[in-house]
Amino acid sequence: MTELFVTNFNKNFTGVSATAANVLRQQVALHDVQLVGRPLPGCPAPIAVKRARQLSATAPSTYPFAIWHVRRNTEMRAAIWARDVLRLPIRIVFTSAALRRHSAFPRWLISRMDAVVATSQEAASFVPHVRAVVPHGVDTDTFTPAIDRRAAWQALGLGGDIGIASIGRIRPEKGTDLFVEAMLQLLPQLPGATALVLGRATREHQGFLKGLQERIKAAGLTKRILFPGEIPAADLPQTMRALSLVMQLPRYEGYGMVPLEGMASAVPFVGSEAGY
Repeated sequence: MTELFVTNFNKNFTGVSATAANVLRQQVALHDVQLVGRPLPGCPAPIAVKRARQLSATAPSTYPFAIWHVRRNTEMRAAIWARDVLRLPIRIVFTSAALRRHSAFPRWLISRMDAVVATSQEAASFVPHVRAVVPHGVDTDTFTPAIDRRAAWQALGLGGDIGIASIGRIRPEKGTDLFVEAMLQLLPQLPGATALVLGRATREHQGFLKGLQERIKAAGLTKRILFPGEIPAADLPQTMRALSLVMQLPRYEGYGMVPLEGMASAVPFVGSEAGY
């Protein structure tokens, strides 16, 4: 019987998704585990929530309960329903990376968890029921240095001789505007460099994106500061190892994964003093 259910309900591949995938790829060697919800790269094919409930109806032979490992509000809600309403023999573990006080509804959900894993001591100070502090990690078999970085960059076909990138959602909290401003100042002094804003803007941030693109156009750098969109998770390691610099300048960050992915790929990074 299944010992561990790892939930991933978000259709978008986010930092939370990346960390869930990193952990799950290690857990499959240690436990009888099922991914529930949406697919994750390099992980077992997911099952539906309904099937997870069916499999949870009987406790595994190794423990008197199965564990549901959750990371988002929707996932906490589904697990609480399974445990408290359906009375399934499960326990719920939540991973929290936030370095600020959660709003009221998430606080209530977190208070209902059986255990919480915090990703740093500071994150642990904002949530109850912390049983362990476990920093996030990166799969160093996936993120590896390029044998020839220049050749790796040319293979991407994005122009120029070297690449500089910011990776993540396009929005003020992630400091996308700070990256663009830095590139507006740097690129005229650095012939051959191409800057990439790798990510997408949600509907509410389309105006923010348009404003950035207008500033770039006014500076005459539309061919050197590119917006390729969101990279599929499976393609990110190849892109990362081709870069000469990655810049993450968030105004708020719980636990940024991109600097770790850059270091594993032997790519230098510049970061703001945010996150862990």
